[in-house]
Amino acid sequence: MKLLRWGPPGAEKPGLMDDAGQVRDLSDFVTDIDGHALSLEGLAKLSAMDMHTLPILHGQHRIGPCIARPLNFICIGLNYADHAAETGAAIPKEPIVFLKSLGAFTGPYDEVKIPRGSKKTDWEVELGVVIGTKASYVPEHEAMNHVAGYCIVNDISEREFQAERGGTWDKGKGCDTFGPVGPWMVTKDEIPDPQNLDMWLEVDGQRMQTGNTRTMIFNVSQLVSYVSHFITLHPGDIISTGTPPGVGMGMKPEPVFLKPGQTMRLGIQGLGEQKQTTVPA
Repeated sequence: MKLLRWGPPGAEKPGLMDDAGQVRDLSDFVTDIDGHALSLEGLAKLSAMDMHTLPILHGQHRIGPCIARPLNFICIGLNYADHAAETGAAIPKEPIVFLKSLGAFTGPYDEVKIPRGSKKTDWEVELGVVIGTKASYVPEHEAMNHVAGYCIVNDISEREFQAERGGTWDKGKGCDTFGPVGPWMVTKDEIPDPQNLDMWLEVDGQRMQTGNTRTMIFNVSQLVSYVSHFITLHPGDIISTGTPPGVGMGMKPEPVFLKPGQTMRLGIQGLGEQKQTTVPA
């Protein structure tokens, strides 16, 4: 299933994308694409429905983040060997974990705000893992039992704020609109191998990132297990699993960064596409 949320910010309703690419309204069956809907019981109930009996949405509707605002929006840094190489960083011995502000959580087609004073706003296409079942101290061999599905995340980052302004990465990662999520969450039964998904990102039509999840240093099972030993994962939480090479800070001979008035388009095999325009904050 491809689960999504549609409607204005703060008033989104649940929906799904059918086999013909039509958005259908799920409001009569679930209140939101939240922890309840993403549980084993919730997903079983939804998969048992005949989607063709659901009302089709006609006209233009905003597509919001594909899940309700999570309790934890977790990101993994430097998790692709080829990305670590382009930044000159050593291969991490353990996953680098940080939290993205929930103020960053936004829709896949919403505008991205370039922060005031920003000089180095950058892009990062990433595979998002959506948790379906509470996970705490989960062994690696059981980790996938806690995954509901997958989505696209654009882990937008202000590199000067992140690396040159002291402290942790958080203030370069958590700016408003710095975490577009969606357009939909694809349930894990439709993605048999999350470690072999092509991914890409363009800026103003120019290909910047081309990669595949096979070059992850720590795979999905390892990440879910690892994070659960430090942070209890709740249904609806997201783990954004890192980015392949081609980010702006790694461009040669000079880094390239975003400015207002540009367009990012990005996608992951089987998970759809996002598109954002940058505007001044």
